[in-house]
Amino acid sequence: MRAVLVLYFRYFLKWDDDLATSIYHTFIALCYLTPILGAIVADSWLGKFKTIVYLSIVYTVGQVVMAVSAIHDITDTDRDGTPDNMTFHVAMSMVGLFLIALGTGGIKPCVAAFGGDQFEDHQEKQRSTFFSIFYLSINAGSLLSTVITPILRGQECGIHSQQKCYPLAFGVPAALMVVALIVFIMGSGMYNKTAPKGNIMLEVCKCIGFAIKNRFRHRSKTFPKREHWMDWANEKYDKLLVAQVKMVLKVLFLYIPLPMFWTLFDQQGSRWTLQATTMDGNFGILMVQPDQMQTVNPILILALVPIMDSLVYPLIKKCHLNFTPLKRMTVGMLIAALAFVAAALLQLQIDQTLPKLPKGVAGQVKFLNLNQAPLTVTINGTADVSVPAHQVNTGGYLTFDKPVRVVFNKNTSAGTDLTLMSQTRRTALVSPTLDMNLVYDLSKKPDDGMNAIRFVNGLGSPLNVTLGVGDIAPLSVSNYSLVPQGKAEFTIMNRGGASCLYSKELGFGSAFTLVIPSTFNIGSPDCWQAIQVVEDIKPNTIHMGWQIPQYFLMTAGEVVFSVTGLEFSYSQAPSNMKSVLQAGWLFTVAVGNIIVLIVAEAAQLPDQWAEYILFASLLVVVCIVFAVMSYFYTYTDPAEIEAQFRQPEHEPEEKKRDRVEMERKDSDCSKGSKGSDKKKRDSVVEQHNQDVKQSKM
Repeated sequence: MRAVLVLYFRYFLKWDDDLATSIYHTFIALCYLTPILGAIVADSWLGKFKTIVYLSIVYTVGQVVMAVSAIHDITDTDRDGTPDNMTFHVAMSMVGLFLIALGTGGIKPCVAAFGGDQFEDHQEKQRSTFFSIFYLSINAGSLLSTVITPILRGQECGIHSQQKCYPLAFGVPAALMVVALIVFIMGSGMYNKTAPKGNIMLEVCKCIGFAIKNRFRHRSKTFPKREHWMDWANEKYDKLLVAQVKMVLKVLFLYIPLPMFWTLFDQQGSRWTLQATTMDGNFGILMVQPDQMQTVNPILILALVPIMDSLVYPLIKKCHLNFTPLKRMTVGMLIAALAFVAAALLQLQIDQTLPKLPKGVAGQVKFLNLNQAPLTVTINGTADVSVPAHQVNTGGYLTFDKPVRVVFNKNTSAGTDLTLMSQTRRTALVSPTLDMNLVYDLSKKPDDGMNAIRFVNGLGSPLNVTLGVGDIAPLSVSNYSLVPQGKAEFTIMNRGGASCLYSKELGFGSAFTLVIPSTFNIGSPDCWQAIQVVEDIKPNTIHMGWQIPQYFLMTAGEVVFSVTGLEFSYSQAPSNMKSVLQAGWLFTVAVGNIIVLIVAEAAQLPDQWAEYILFASLLVVVCIVFAVMSYFYTYTDPAEIEAQFRQPEHEPEEKKRDRVEMERKDSDCSKGSKGSDKKKRDSVVEQHNQDVKQSKM
């Protein structure tokens, strides 16, 4: 449902780009904060199975509420296709999103772990196969959802009026979630349900809290300093636990710069999707919706992961380059920054096709001549503007920041004062009697890639135009009607029943004024040729395919950064504290989305390309900080450190010497046994791969 969420905000709730982006990232941040709550509830109270069931119900209810909130007919009392009580829809949407965030976040740490609980220790191969299928299912779901959900959204539905079908886009996932939950519950009798054993995160937090509290109590110089501040917890907690917490904190310290990567990464679903709405989605036989461009990410993930593992990394190793995990993560962050530079360069090209409103108090106007002869417009007695018959003045919009005196055809006795509102666009209709009628023009692209079409009736009799235009009085203009991409056909009829068929091929995001001249012969076979076309807003001419380079760079950065980061984290943490690191990793995603809110609101940059450059620059700065931190990081072996604390503290000296001698011999033996080492390394790598697959969920 995330695929269409920002467009739902933008086009159904009628929020601007900034508010839609802010609420979108607030929702994502909440989705990645609630897993901590879900893990604590599952491990300390309900167990994984009940937590999944209960929170999946919450998840499903939230999805249903979202589907209901998107039904415009609920409050559309006047049946014009627009909800009359938008507060109701906003409130329902916020309730639905909160329930979804609580549900999806709550089950996030439980599902993969519950699947792993179904296997015994001797079933490592089967467990590995399960996680492979599980990981494949997640990516397949991501791919299918970004293709199908936008298609559902693109359908027309409604009781009294047909609109984009957001209820279907939200309702189908809700129905599928109900089916999935029923199937999951039906298998209850077959599951191995482990009882809650307490949450290690709570124990870690208590240990850290006691260390800080104890250190504060003994802050006087009379107390000797300790090697590490966590050593102040030794009075209450086991030394092994303290040592494990030290290792976890060492990795969590490296996590501090990581949220900036997710700040850029998660804007694929917000800013990049909104960018696609101003582009041309015509791929020949396929019309791509803006929200479908997100499909590129899962497709590239499925392609790049094996390429990186089987080709790129082995090639780097053969070149004898020490490409450590932390170096890989640094490179991944730089690649993500390049993706936003590419997005900024693309945005500069898109901006050339967007309407350019004047700054400050200035407004814009163009003159449309409904006479059969050319028209001369004199402004303030000096500047003359030529206006062809049944067309607008040459040069397009004129910009004025104060009232001006307008005279037609040098007739100084019939001048007109013209005052424009700031940052607006107007068209001045000049009738055959030289009367002027000001009408408003669109000042921005039509929503959702639609095309805005209106007609000007230059005849002395009323006309009716189909396709939502309606009746047009003599010498007046209709309202804009939104028409989708493709071939649009309009039937123009007069009161006598005569008609004329006019067709026009439309792209994405354009606005046209079609002028029916005074010489229009509605009954002739070639009547459509007399209609004059005035372009108010250019169609989207930059192809959506130009977004693929930035998606490629971002996905490559994700593969290098995210997968490597998870593998590194698990290799550096004690086996019983992987959940702590998992929570820490998810927390960086939440913080990254919060950063989007802070930067976007604080910067208030007028141009979108400048915001892209700002985010890219911030990531480069953070990347440099992370590189410095990585340089001073010392890799550790958690198993070796844990083994030191698990050794008996009180045993006879003779036994100690015997044990030390045996460990030395075992060490010498293991050094000479390369096959055993390889097997051990393969086992460790396999475990890491399983952990990464779980964490990808």
